[in-house]
Amino acid sequence: MKKESMLICVVSLVVGFLLGFLIGSTNNAGKSGPATANIPSGAGSPTDYASRIAEAEKIVAQDPKNLNAWLSLGNDYFDTEQAQKAIQAYGKALEIEPNNPNVLTDQGVMYRKVGWYDKALANFDKAQKIDPKHLQSLFNSGVVYSVDLKEPDKARPYWKKILEIDPNSSTAMQVKSMMQGGPETPPAANK
Repeated sequence: MKKESMLICVVSLVVGFLLGFLIGSTNNAGKSGPATANIPSGAGSPTDYASRIAEAEKIVAQDPKNLNAWLSLGNDYFDTEQAQKAIQAYGKALEIEPNNPNVLTDQGVMYRKVGWYDKALANFDKAQKIDPKHLQSLFNSGVVYSVDLKEPDKARPYWKKILEIDPNSSTAMQVKSMMQGGPETPPAANK
């Protein structure tokens, strides 16, 4: 019975892998642009992260200009709290695409995580220059000033701008709570 169960499990894994590959290939069919390897994204088990990181590392070793692989690495390092590695991967992505406010913000969050508040603020400011309505960078600027640097007066202009841009967003609700003396250390907004 155990051998049969093991065989069924192995066959199921192979079929699942093949279906995933076929679906991924079909979804990418007809899209323009350079071919990129499919690296699954999103939350998962430590094994999922480890395999995605290993795959992306192989890709960038062969193709150091592969933006998607660098982004995947940065995001997986971010999600697994490997701040230094995330900073480096996002840095490589920014060498390829320097004006991406989301990547600048994610790298800034990682700078904050290691205590480099000046670098975090510089990233958030650059993201805001690229996209003045970028809620995540505005929010994170406020968090650094309010929580990390203990200068809540410097956080207020960023947070007020969020309330002007999108007063009904979940970010705005979090800002309202913090401005009224809510949670001390909010989670950093990212991605």
